[in-house]
This record gives sequence, structure tokens and C-alpha cells, in this order.
Amino acid sequence: MKRVFLIVLDSVGIGEMPDAAEYGDAGSNTLRAAAGSPYFSMPNMAKLGFFNIDGVTVGEKAGRPAAAFARMAEQSKGKDTTIGHWEIAGLISRRPLPTYPNGFPQDVITEFEKRTGRGVLCNRPYSGTEVIKDYGSQHMQTGDLIVYTSADSVFQVAAHEDVVPVETLYAYCRTARELLTGEHGVGRVIARPFTGTPGNFTRTAGRHDFSLKPPGVTMLDELSGNGFDVLSVGKIIDIFAEKGITEYVRIAGNDDGIDKTLAYMKKDFEGLCFTNLVDYDMLYGHRNDVDGYAKALTHFDKRLPELLDALREEDVLMITADHGCDPSTPSTDHSREYTPFLIYGKPVRAGVNFGTRETFADIAATVLAYFGLKQECAGTPLPVFEP
Repeated sequence: MKRVFLIVLDSVGIGEMPDAAEYGDAGSNTLRAAAGSPYFSMPNMAKLGFFNIDGVTVGEKAGRPAAAFARMAEQSKGKDTTIGHWEIAGLISRRPLPTYPNGFPQDVITEFEKRTGRGVLCNRPYSGTEVIKDYGSQHMQTGDLIVYTSADSVFQVAAHEDVVPVETLYAYCRTARELLTGEHGVGRVIARPFTGTPGNFTRTAGRHDFSLKPPGVTMLDELSGNGFDVLSVGKIIDIFAEKGITEYVRIAGNDDGIDKTLAYMKKDFEGLCFTNLVDYDMLYGHRNDVDGYAKALTHFDKRLPELLDALREEDVLMITADHGCDPSTPSTDHSREYTPFLIYGKPVRAGVNFGTRETFADIAATVLAYFGLKQECAGTPLPVFEP
């Protein structure tokens, strides 16, 4: 049985794209920033060819890379998690999803208040940790919801679990998702529960994303529509609003995501296991924590041999990213960067450099080619499989 394990190292960009300045990201290079930390070490990724990818100027290049590799350019307009994953899955977004640098229009907020029966605090771009520090006490006193956004296309709702039970917060976010369509169709509505006391608030693992449904066909639809399994590990299920996915598991951090991917490797199925490891982005990139980012990459590298050893005869492992999030820049937002692509397994022509690809969608096309499916989504397959 053929199986593909596609792992997204969320936000691990490898250098600014030519149009990065248009997004405020000139000079961004997430990998280079992390590699500058004394905690950075990725010898196992190096053996695959990670540092052989075009444009990568850090790390030690492998003499005989064990994987094939490429540098991926994003063709979609944006640098968001949603459109990055959609493009990996073969759906290119020609228009950027809406963002709200000055907060959401009053008519949107008024309607949200009407539908939830609660007031709204903040309504502007904010750091997720700072917003609960600044508005958490007022929220607990009034019961008003903390609504904020970022440079990404997101509508985020924070609430203390003692004031708004988590399931109620999810219901409010579903209400926002129904409201935010068309002109205001943000990529994600995100529930952000927190706990604690004033001066000591902490976000919990109860975060939940409510995404737009992909507006076109993706490789997930093509695989599941042809009888193949499509297994989601982590927030993939949310990013694709369940579309095209046959089974899913949620995770509590990168380690848990690796564990659950390994658990799927032990099961018999035919198709795709699609994993997102979000800690790089959520815990370190957005918080400008260079050393934390480096430690997280180093830890993935230490666990990589477990993934490689678990591969079966016809299994293929793919490793990529969805955008950048340079932890060394003044910005705490995503960055418009190239992403890495490694493809490894016995069916793969090892050591081939496929240069710079025009779109992340080539990943989807390559997956579909491996399963012998007629391709409806975007992208050009890499001629990577041994005849």
C-alpha cells in the first residue's frame, strides 16, 4: 500500500521572496535567524539535504543527500497559514484574504455583539499574550469578549474559561464564522481560551480554529474522492474546514504531533497523512523567541530518525513549511519567504535538486502523481519517483 506522510513545519521559511518588501518583510529569513542561536543543531535534516536547498546559506551541505529537495515559492497573494496550506494542497489564492490593521468595521462588531449577547473589548491588532494581560481583568468584570486580529486574516476571540466555558466560546466563534463571509471572509476565526488571575493569565491548549472552506478542489478532495484515506494530524482539519479529510486527531504541541504521526505509521491505510507542527510559529516565531525556535527545530531533528525508521517499503516522507515567521525581526507577524521541500523514501530518486519551484502546489501534484490520480488542482509534479 502506498502512503505519503506530509509534515508541515509551521513557519519554517528559508529566506525572503522577491516580493517580500511589498509585505513588509524585506530581509526576513526564519531559518537563518534560528541557525544563529547556539541551541541550533540539525544533523539529521542535513543528511537529507535540508542545507543543500537553493538559497540556504546556513548549515552543512550533504555530499550525497538522502532525499530529493527543492525551494518552494508561494504564488498565492499573502503569507497566511490558511492560503499557505491551501496552496500546498493545490489551491492557489489569486486574491489576498482580508486583513484589518485598524480593527473590524463597527457594523461587523455590532452584529457580533447582537448575535452573542455580549459586548466586545479591544478590536484591533494585538499580541495574543499581551491582549489578555491588558484586557483580561476588564473581561472578567464585564463578561465582554476580547476580540482582536493581527497582520494575518484572523478574527480572534479570547475569553476566560471561568467567565465563558470553552464550548460556549466555540459556539460564539461559529457565530462569527457564519457572519464573516464575502467581503469580510477572513481566513480563520480563532477561539483563544485562557485561565488564571489578573497579572497571571495563561492561554490554554483549548485553541480552536474555524476556517473558511477551501473555495476549490484540493488534493485532499481528489484523494478521498477516489477512495484513499486522508488523515489529519493537528490543525489540518481546521485549516481545510474538514473538507476532503477522512479521519483526524488533534494534538497538544509538536511532540504530540510527532507521536500521533508515528502512531498512524503503525496503522494500515492507503493514502495521505497530513501533519502540522505549529509550535515553531505559535510559541516562538510570533513571540520573537530565537532560542526557543532553534531548540524546537533541534528537537524535531532529534526525533526525525524515528520517523525515517518507521517508513515502510512504499512510504514517502515529505517535509515542508507554509510561510515564514522570522523571530529576529521587530515584527511578530508571518513573513513572506520561500519554504523548504524534502522528499524521502525508497521510491524516491535521492539527491536530486529540483531548484526553485514556482508554487507550493507542486507538492500536491507530486502526491497525486504518486497515487496515479488524474490531477484537477494546480501544480506540476516533480519527476522524483524511481521508474
